[in-house]
Amino acid sequence: MLSLGAIGFTAPWLLLALSALPVLWLLLRVVPPAPTRRRFPGVALLLGLRDDETQSDKTPWWLLLLRMVAVAALILAFAGPVLNPQPREGGRGPLLVMLDATWADAADWSARMARVEKAVEDAGRAGRPVAVLASTDLPPGPPVFRGADSVLPGLASLAPAPWAPDPGALENWATGLEGDFATFWVSDGLARGSRAALLDALEARGEVRVFESPGAALALRPPVFEDGAIALTALRTRGDAARTVTLAARGLDPAGVERVLASAEAEFAAGETEAELSLSLPPEMRNRVTRFEMAGVASAGAVSLTDDALRRREVALIAGREEREGLQLLSPLHYLEQALAPTADLLRGSLDDVLRARPDVIVLADVARVAEPAELLSWIEEGGLLLRFAGPRLAAADTGVGEDDPLLPVRLRAGGRSVGGAMSWGAPKALEPFAEDSPFYGLPLSNDVQVTAQVLAQPDPELAARTIAELTDGTPLVTRMRVGEGQIVLFHVTANAEWSSLPLSGLFVQMLERLAVSSRAAQPDAADLEGTVWQAVETMDGFGRVAPAGTLPGVPGTRIASGAPGPDMPPGLYVGGERRLAVNVTGPDTVLASAQWPDRIPVEGLGVSRETPLGGILLSLALLLVVADILGVLGLSGKLPRPPRGRRTRPGRAVAGIVALALSAGLAAWSGGPVLAQGAGQPGADAAQPGDAEQVDEQYAVAATSEVVLAHVITGNARLDEIALAGLDGLSQVLFSRTSIEPAAPRGVNLETDELSFFPFLYWPITTDQPIPSDEAYARLNRYLRSGGMILFDTRDADLGGLGAQTPNGRKLQQLARPLDIPPLEPVPEDHVLTRTFYLLQDFPGRHTSREVWVEAAPPDAEQVDGMPFRNLNDGVTPVVIGGNDWSAAWASDNRGGAMFPIGRGYAGDRQRELAFRFGVNLIMHVLTGNYKSDQVHVPALLDRLGN
Repeated sequence: MLSLGAIGFTAPWLLLALSALPVLWLLLRVVPPAPTRRRFPGVALLLGLRDDETQSDKTPWWLLLLRMVAVAALILAFAGPVLNPQPREGGRGPLLVMLDATWADAADWSARMARVEKAVEDAGRAGRPVAVLASTDLPPGPPVFRGADSVLPGLASLAPAPWAPDPGALENWATGLEGDFATFWVSDGLARGSRAALLDALEARGEVRVFESPGAALALRPPVFEDGAIALTALRTRGDAARTVTLAARGLDPAGVERVLASAEAEFAAGETEAELSLSLPPEMRNRVTRFEMAGVASAGAVSLTDDALRRREVALIAGREEREGLQLLSPLHYLEQALAPTADLLRGSLDDVLRARPDVIVLADVARVAEPAELLSWIEEGGLLLRFAGPRLAAADTGVGEDDPLLPVRLRAGGRSVGGAMSWGAPKALEPFAEDSPFYGLPLSNDVQVTAQVLAQPDPELAARTIAELTDGTPLVTRMRVGEGQIVLFHVTANAEWSSLPLSGLFVQMLERLAVSSRAAQPDAADLEGTVWQAVETMDGFGRVAPAGTLPGVPGTRIASGAPGPDMPPGLYVGGERRLAVNVTGPDTVLASAQWPDRIPVEGLGVSRETPLGGILLSLALLLVVADILGVLGLSGKLPRPPRGRRTRPGRAVAGIVALALSAGLAAWSGGPVLAQGAGQPGADAAQPGDAEQVDEQYAVAATSEVVLAHVITGNARLDEIALAGLDGLSQVLFSRTSIEPAAPRGVNLETDELSFFPFLYWPITTDQPIPSDEAYARLNRYLRSGGMILFDTRDADLGGLGAQTPNGRKLQQLARPLDIPPLEPVPEDHVLTRTFYLLQDFPGRHTSREVWVEAAPPDAEQVDGMPFRNLNDGVTPVVIGGNDWSAAWASDNRGGAMFPIGRGYAGDRQRELAFRFGVNLIMHVLTGNYKSDQVHVPALLDRLGN
């Protein structure tokens, strides 16, 4: 290949034909020969006569130049010109392309595959056999080398695996390598101990080159729940410059739709490889979280699935005295039940009974002694939380006096342990602000919380370390001691309001919530899961996409306990009995580090610049120049119509204009899209010069009424109007391809000047800065609504405030719609004709998925007939539809036919865009046909489609 700057030629020898252009110029110049000039006086009699057929005495220079350029374009086209020519990979012999193909490759998988494809193509040009392998899916034997043409189609099936290569499998495979071959190793950039042996085996066979991404790999450790907050840790392979990542909690909302429930930013400090984030969520929202993920990172390492760690806790309540009938507020468990019932499952019974149920928390309210403490201690050591409250029984007993009690976090003072009143304190005591190492740190204190009596702790060297809440005089109020994986917590006051007002405050609920969250059991080990079998219900691929597991075989409990995913146990959610465990790509101790390659191994990036062939463009240019040559010859011979007298144009200028037009068309073909004239399809474009108003109005009316034309209201925001026009254009194309409706190009309408009655449908996007229409415009709008037109108001805010009432766009909509004659509205009922006009729909998403879409309310006397699934509502077309799902962005397509804006991720996003188009089809069909589908004659067919 010959390269001249940014342009190369695959057949440069054809450029030698350019040397013949001067000879061609001379030949065209002398043929035909120029006539001999002779002066003859009688020629004066011929002056003024006009000959219908003329012939030039010689070929004009501009026509010669045109032909020379056409020939040069042909020569250049057949020489194989390419833009940005890339160097070809050298070498001989077989080539092995080795990919790590792990989750760390998924974030830039397309760039890696582009590099692999180029390597295979270059090997094919050089006649080298190729083999492409993934270290996470090794063949049973040595690599099989084939021709590049047979390898390229299989590249599309490669995908990153959500696990790391098996070191044992790599070692066994490396020992079976045979023959000599070169290796292109596309690495994921992570440090692994198994690489050294594989690298030595590959180097023994030939040259090894490594390709890595310059960016750092990102991952997310499983969430850790401590002291009422969710601790998230983000990882990266290199401590580069400071960087901020967004961590999102995803789950099902009350409507059962998956969405982002909460998000926050974690910041990597410069030079640091870990970023920590503490996320506090209400219990109801925390129970709905199914996974945490890094926004914008398509990798299984950036997703962490959740399991029973976020479920409702089982809390056992045990009181030391019987509840007296009619004195519920004096019950030691009343306030605990009120505080824990919304967020936990409560158990009642004896201590022996509740221990068999293995709850997460056991609460002892004024229980002085436990008959069999050994079993309770074993439960605590396995991760349980024993929460104890003091009271008269504990104050009167000698438990914990003088010696350590294994079920108390601290020793209690002998005698006078129940104190209070004027003889001891003189006044009730308030709470001291919580220390930073306390699980209650950050909770706001209330002046209403007062303590009048308590059980005192015996001074001890460890008392300060075990105190997590104290009074203003330094007296411990809550103490804690860790036992194995669990802990014991003692409130030195009663669980009711006898000794303090703490149970009457909201602070009491928050303190219990903090302690209940910290009682999560540790990850089970192999001994705990011995003999169990777990079934996968959801699995995750290398890109972090979660899907139903299907019929995968069960996984032994000992394999689940290892926590390391692999082909036999992909990451996902596993169920065993009543328990759920999540297997994630990263573990709680995972640390990411960059791969360190020996100095002898060249490490290159993944950048690949695509070559752009220019041969087709030059051939098109040559063809256009030939057409221009023909027109020039016809013009010189008088075969073309002559311009009116006084407006003659010199032939050179005319053909120069033709050449310019040809070049413009060639550039348009190269760019891949048409060159639009100013105003074509643009909102508010001028269609004629001033003074032609009547002709313009007539043409406008004929164009708008001869075909179905969808229109949008011009808001004054150029970008929004462009999106609205593109959205209606995309919807028009869908209508043309799927229905009998054949819409023309959509238009933008000016409410102040344009007639609205020409359009059956208006799309009105709402912005906070669009002007209020005039009274004349409102009169035109009301006349439009009364005459059967429909307006779709779109606040584009996902209807966050319910009919847009609490958003800026919603308030602007109320201001704009106040002068309009809008009937009473209601959310789209299940039997509304919009749900079945063309497609059967239940939701009406756009770029957002709000369910609140409002239409004209049904008559109050509308009733459903027995045996019929729908009410008979033949009441015409709803004049307005109001929502906030940003439908135009979902419908919008660019000039290449692709979507202008992304929606969701993967299949879910494609499905949401499809439902948006179906809603648009239903809407336009409803506008054009009315409530035709509401007739009962359609009921049998609809029931058949619904499967009833």
